[in-house]
Amino acid sequence: MKTITALLLFTFTLFLHAQNTENDISEIFKGYNAAFVLYDFNNQQFIKYNPERCAVRFLPASTFKIPNSLIGLETGIIKDADFIIPWDSVKTWNENWNRDHTLRSAIQFSVVPWYRELARRLGREKSQHFLNIFDYGNKTIGEKEDYYWLDNSLKISADEQVLFIKKLYENELPVSQRSIDIVKEILINDSTGNYILRAKTGGGKKEDGNYIGWYIGWLETNNNVYLFALNIDADTFEKMAPLRKKLTLQVFKQLEIIE
Repeated sequence: MKTITALLLFTFTLFLHAQNTENDISEIFKGYNAAFVLYDFNNQQFIKYNPERCAVRFLPASTFKIPNSLIGLETGIIKDADFIIPWDSVKTWNENWNRDHTLRSAIQFSVVPWYRELARRLGREKSQHFLNIFDYGNKTIGEKEDYYWLDNSLKISADEQVLFIKKLYENELPVSQRSIDIVKEILINDSTGNYILRAKTGGGKKEDGNYIGWYIGWLETNNNVYLFALNIDADTFEKMAPLRKKLTLQVFKQLEIIE
């Protein structure tokens, strides 16, 4: 087992450092405490900003809705993209959350109560099983089986997020093709004649009191695919939230991936 683990770690390290490119995107992130990983699928090349931070693990926040959706579908607790979990009538700060949601709308509006209920229905044992077989971050649930992706128990790095997304894109996660196809479909953020963007935001409070924001996913152009993960710190959620997609799109435009 130790030999297999060492081999997987070695392979992962080679993947993360393969053919790093020299494109300078640092000006986009000037003044921010951030990390960015972009993987050019066709050319098997990386572009990174702040590679040291790219290897640091943080809470995944709502980016964990991607694996959590896969787990729900694979276990049969979620039947399909239109499966409803009713609102529990407890009002939250986000008006978009205060109603019944399907899987499709729950991921679109990043409905935390919906996914907490899903986690309770799954239970600790099933959730832990999938964290293990997905090799997801530090694979730690912590005390709360319905909040571990938000309370700094579960952590994952930007490098690891890209590796997970690569497995999802290549249909290599140990779940059914049906579960993968449903999640890929509900992750579409933007769709134009030139590209499809499949991605998920995330945001939460770290142990130091600052907020971390995530944006992860992949961009499919007419002739290539780009996997990416961004994380960024701010002292308030309001400052962090709009930066996630904005800065990612700036990278795509600077690298002339999109116009």
